[in-house]
Amino acid sequence: MSPIRVAIVGIGNCASSLVQGVSHYTLHPKAGGLIHPVVAGYIPADVEFVLGIDVDARKVGKDIAEAIFAPPNNTKVFCEDVAPTGAKVIQGCVLDGVADHMLEGGERGFVLSGQPDASQAEIVAALQASRAEILVNFLPVGSQEATEFYMECALEAGVAVVNCIPVFIASDQQWEARFRQRKLPIVGDDIKAQVGATIIHRTLSSLFAARGVSVERTYQLNTGGNTDFMNMLDRQRLTSKKASKTEAVQAALAQRLSAENIQIGPSEYVPWQKDNKLCFLRLEGEQWGGVPVEIELRLSVEDSPNAAACVMDAIRFCRFALDNGESGVLTVPSAYYCKHPPQQMDEDTAGRLLDEYLVGQLKAAE
Repeated sequence: MSPIRVAIVGIGNCASSLVQGVSHYTLHPKAGGLIHPVVAGYIPADVEFVLGIDVDARKVGKDIAEAIFAPPNNTKVFCEDVAPTGAKVIQGCVLDGVADHMLEGGERGFVLSGQPDASQAEIVAALQASRAEILVNFLPVGSQEATEFYMECALEAGVAVVNCIPVFIASDQQWEARFRQRKLPIVGDDIKAQVGATIIHRTLSSLFAARGVSVERTYQLNTGGNTDFMNMLDRQRLTSKKASKTEAVQAALAQRLSAENIQIGPSEYVPWQKDNKLCFLRLEGEQWGGVPVEIELRLSVEDSPNAAACVMDAIRFCRFALDNGESGVLTVPSAYYCKHPPQQMDEDTAGRLLDEYLVGQLKAAE
């Protein structure tokens, strides 16, 4: 298969896990941990990183393979043998991509490069020069203006998008229509984890519904020590994140809860946790005869590798769509891999439709 040429904006922990993963599965093609080892003939080793975009002085100008290990990244290093990609990290445009308090975080925060912000024309030119096919958005939560800036760049450059953050693009009718008009696919919004807090919360909520147990109250509280949690200390940046995570759980309930009975979202930044995320989850319900039932769960997981498996699949589905001339939001892949897709589905339905979509598209291409 020809390489899938990928550009990344935001060379943080998630980018590090994704890039490490491609090297890991290239060296160990039969290793486990993938949701789909093969998507339409594409394997992880088919992904080629051709451009990085960031604003941190410790990353700009470096090869992507080097930049992914620069501070403030602190995710688990599971593949030290990441070969140079030959692709550099270029200066991006800050806009609202960096919260003010993140500039005061020393090694844990951002260190701006001091270079002038790139213009839209410069980013478009870089995307075109790299011959990128897909742009992966790993900007920090709350980067509304910055995300819209890079979406404009992608549209002008003719590049598909995997939108991994809770800025609503694929699930916004106007933005989605623009991708469809440009004959470009998009997967979004807000990538799920492979086995994360949201997927577990949705699964337990669906279990309650399937067994006739009404959910009366629920919460999901998360702590972590990566830059994502540090960024979210600015609660004003959390509006779309909380909306995305809350709606993902509400969609799995038999009956929606009132706002006072559902609390979902980041709780606290704990520096020494680094990229480890702890989730404390509770559901309170009523079963037969109104008798109460309660579940409490504690999940510990490396946050960024947990997202990488979903991003890897989303990239390959995006390339598959490009191969087949499909454009606009990829409804089923978005429902399966994202927290805030245009159309919410339970995991079983989305998984079944994903298999049917893949088979149907392959038959249509024959």
